[in-house]
Amino acid sequence: MKHKMNLHNEPFNLIKEGTKTIELRLNDEKRQLLKEKDLIEFTNRKTLETIDTEIIKLHKYSSFEELYKHFDKISMGYNIDDAANPQDMEEYYSKEEQDKYGVVGIEIRLIK
Repeated sequence: MKHKMNLHNEPFNLIKEGTKTIELRLNDEKRQLLKEKDLIEFTNRKTLETIDTEIIKLHKYSSFEELYKHFDKISMGYNIDDAANPQDMEEYYSKEEQDKYGVVGIEIRLIK
């Protein structure tokens, strides 16, 4: 199955370059449909460029705080000099949404 998701320019480019391999999302109804080996077409919100990825593994946690303990910051889309802070995800998903659905780290690989 192929899923479609939108991304801001910077994380889109990091996936395209191959450095970001974990996409962080709320495990809401849409993400609960994801399965290993499914495809995700990411669309760059700025340029509308698309890339295809394959889901390698789904890592489900109760919170981004838990998820961040299991992955290095580069694979989650941070730069080497950045401080990886799970509260950064509250810009996209409220604490209430996280408590309701949990979160998922979608391990992906770029399809060339």
